[in-house]
Amino acid sequence: MSYELAIMALEGLAKSPLRIRVAESEVLVEGSAASFKELARLCLLIGGAHLDEEFELQPGVHITADSPRARLRIADV
Repeated sequence: MSYELAIMALEGLAKSPLRIRVAESEVLVEGSAASFKELARLCLLIGGAHLDEEFELQPGVHITADSPRARLRIADV
């Protein structure tokens, strides 16, 4: 996996953060088209890796300050 591409995607999310809200049985992810493009890039990078990889989207940096912490992680199911 290209860490440089991952860092670029995280930097893009820092410029245009996503908003993640959890209410009862719903998780709502909101953001600009650019935010979703960067999130998709991270997902593709993680999905292309054959390692145990994880990225954390930090409140106030990659997601809005009031958003709960969010992690993208490969999991064995």
